[in-house]
Parts: sequence; structure tokens; C-alpha cells
Amino acid sequence: MIPQLLAAVALQVSAAPAPPAVTPPAAALTHKAETVRRYDGAASQGVAVGPNDVYSVSNFRLIRFDKKTGEKRAEWVGEKARFPHINSCAVIAREVVCASSNFPATPHVSTVEVFHPMTLAHKRSISLGLGTGSVTWIDRRDGFWWGMFANYDGKGGETPRDHRHTTLVKFDDQWRRLEAWGLPATVLGRIAPMSISGGGWGADGNLYLSGHDLPELYVTQLPKVGGVLDHLDTLGMEAEGQAIDWDESQPEMLFGITRRTREILAMRVRLPR
Repeated sequence: MIPQLLAAVALQVSAAPAPPAVTPPAAALTHKAETVRRYDGAASQGVAVGPNDVYSVSNFRLIRFDKKTGEKRAEWVGEKARFPHINSCAVIAREVVCASSNFPATPHVSTVEVFHPMTLAHKRSISLGLGTGSVTWIDRRDGFWWGMFANYDGKGGETPRDHRHTTLVKFDDQWRRLEAWGLPATVLGRIAPMSISGGGWGADGNLYLSGHDLPELYVTQLPKVGGVLDHLDTLGMEAEGQAIDWDESQPEMLFGITRRTREILAMRVRLPR
């Protein structure tokens, strides 16, 4: 009789519906970035910005717009099977450098795709291989390459890793892994069950990160000790996560997108003095 009762209880437990997803409460925001301009960018993943141009990023499609007028100047459309998920780009050393992966497919495969800044012609591809996650952004600082590898709980996740395995990696010029850091619990709790979608070094030397859905910007820095980033502050912004890029010609201008209208947003962020 007891085995039958235990089996019935196990069946009831296994049949019980999963608890509903809990929306995290609003973060205590120090201040909010001010949206100062909008571009009709048709962007679904993110944006890159150079001295004279802004670039819309949408998986296998890139569009270059004139920064002043908003006019379309060039477009690249890649083969979807080879470029299923270009997540973000940045203008680095007169090239458009993009973080690309096979998301939501698994196992995770990540590459860096490089384009001409004017014509958007594809120039070369760098394979980062498997085993860390899906690369979501690439940046350059202090003579090194930096990239963040996303991991997820559900769609696009690769067991046994989940969002807690999201990793910042430092590379040398030959894309050899030098060091890596995890995210603090205060950031992980905000991005779950997704991951970090955007990031980049600010002019103040801090690393700014954006998630997948929430209109928040996480201010972090490398720790003096240990392997977890320090979380300094959380700022509000109009962009609902996704990929971001700093305008190096205007240090307090951060570009992002809003998926509601697929616009590119130019946002002013008050940096610490």
C-alpha cells in the first residue's frame, strides 16, 4: 500500500504546474539616462555609433545612417544560416566589429564579424569556438579585447549552465583567453532568466552592462580581488535592455534601442566626475 501511495504523491508533484515567473521589483535607481534624440533605425538587436554614423543591428542585417541627418547610407544583409544572430557591434579602429553567435541554437558557437565602416562589406570572421556561452558584445580597452558570453535558463540555454554562468572574458590580440569574471548576485537577480545583452567601457573607466528586457544600466568595475565584478550602481534608461554602445566622440552619450518602435536612442548619461 505504501509504495502505491508514494507513487501517487510523486505523480501529483510531477503534474503540478510550474510556479509563475516573478517579475523583479523595480531597482533603486540613482538617476536615469535622458533620451535626447531618436532615429528611425529598424533595429531589433542593438546599435553601434561612430564619429559620423550610427549603425542599426538586427541579426543578419546592418544599416548605416548619417548621424546628423538620419539618412540611410549603406546596408548589408547576410546569409541567415551563417549569421543567425549578430547581437551587437562597435566601431573600433576604423572597423565595425560585431559579436555574433548561433543563438538560440546549442551548443553555443561564437564569432567576431568585422565589416567596413562605410560600405558595410564583410571583411573577416574570427571564431571563438564553443564552451563559454554565446558572445553578446565585444569592446577594446587598454590594448585588450573584451567580450561577454551569455548563458540562459530556458530558450538558448546549454545545460548545465544557466544565467549565473554569464562571463566577461579578456583576450589578447590573438584572441587568446587571459582572464574571466562572473557577475555579482545583485545583477544576476535582475537579468534572470536571461543574460547580459549589451555592454561597453565608459569614459569613466567603469563597465556598463544592459540586460535583455529591463530598462536598466548596470555600472560595474573589475574587482581588486576575486573573480566577480563589483556592482557600483544601477541607472534607469528608456532602452529595454539589448545592445548598447558609447559614442567616443561625446563621452556622456550612450546609444541604445527600443524594441517597441525599433528606434535608435541617443541617451545622455551623467558620468561620475
